[in-house]
Amino acid sequence: MDPFRNPFAPGAGSRPPELAGRDAILEMAKVSCGRALNGRSSRSIMLLGLRGVGKTVLLNEIGRNAEGAGLLVSRVEAPEGENLARLIFPEMRRVLRSLSNVEAAKQLTKRGLGALRNFAAVFRIEMGGIEFGVEPEAGLAETGDIQYDLPELFVIIGRAAQSAKRAWLLLIDEVQYLSEPDLAALIVSLHRVAQEGLPILMVGAGLPQIARLAGEAKSYSERLFQYPAVGALDPESAKKAIEKPITDEGATNAPDALAAIVEQTKGYPFFLQEWASVVWDNAQGPEIRIADVNQSYAETLRKLDEGFFKVRIDRLTKAEVQFVKAMAELGDGPYPMADIAKIMSRSQQSLGPARASIISKGMIYSADHGYLDFSVPLFADFMRRQG
Repeated sequence: MDPFRNPFAPGAGSRPPELAGRDAILEMAKVSCGRALNGRSSRSIMLLGLRGVGKTVLLNEIGRNAEGAGLLVSRVEAPEGENLARLIFPEMRRVLRSLSNVEAAKQLTKRGLGALRNFAAVFRIEMGGIEFGVEPEAGLAETGDIQYDLPELFVIIGRAAQSAKRAWLLLIDEVQYLSEPDLAALIVSLHRVAQEGLPILMVGAGLPQIARLAGEAKSYSERLFQYPAVGALDPESAKKAIEKPITDEGATNAPDALAAIVEQTKGYPFFLQEWASVVWDNAQGPEIRIADVNQSYAETLRKLDEGFFKVRIDRLTKAEVQFVKAMAELGDGPYPMADIAKIMSRSQQSLGPARASIISKGMIYSADHGYLDFSVPLFADFMRRQG
């Protein structure tokens, strides 16, 4: 069929043509944002899920909805090795500048920009663009300890937003890459503004271990956040995600062809988009048949192996590749650490550094005490295909 009319979008973070099966999470975020905007207490949200399940897509959709509702929205991604102060500084400055246009918030935003100058100085952040004439605010955000300084800035921003009858939504992707002190500072900041009833919310997204990491950083985080799981789509939602875009383009889908894609992809959104995209390009049309799906199987796997999976395995050292290969040889996870050590003829203690490194790279996570699992769906199948 016409590749120019292919409705599917298998790119990283690309919004699928039909965002099926996520209504409950979107409604949760809509309620939290609406309550914040109306001066009501609301809880921040942490989206937990494996790679390729659409967490970034959901973050972007939540952001679009929030902007439509009148919230100030900031979007950041936490790269490996970057500190939170440097990451969030431009967004705090942008929000304060925006609020400074509201007469009722001018005095507070002036204090906030002064505190931000202190913050930039103690954390050695390039201050290019901070308004001339803004004087440092003595005693605010200048200790050099982010767990003290960031909450002070959040409180000032929250009070300014409250005065302007606005709310600020902070979206952070890849939260698992934040250091423990930075994650703790973020949690303390959100706790402070929640205690004072200020209109600041965060929606974060990260791998499943985030709930545990947040709890280790600050024990009260379990009461501060809602933790919706973002997983594979249920069969009906998965069918809708494929069928509706096809029918919207005037084509049709044979029931057995649709069922085969859902079954083979196990409902994981990125795989659904990739396979449906290949099938569309290969089908003669106007109906997509089971033969089209079967014919596209090898090409879809090749695309996934050379793209989605390969970029992840390429980040590992040879020793780390041997570790994940041993995991895959055990079948499907979760994998007992004792079994991994046994198959590698190593002690668990000697494998500790490799385990920690692979976790830090976001390839695996601790599924339970003594157990590991892949953070990438179907990665064990990929490893077994490599021989």
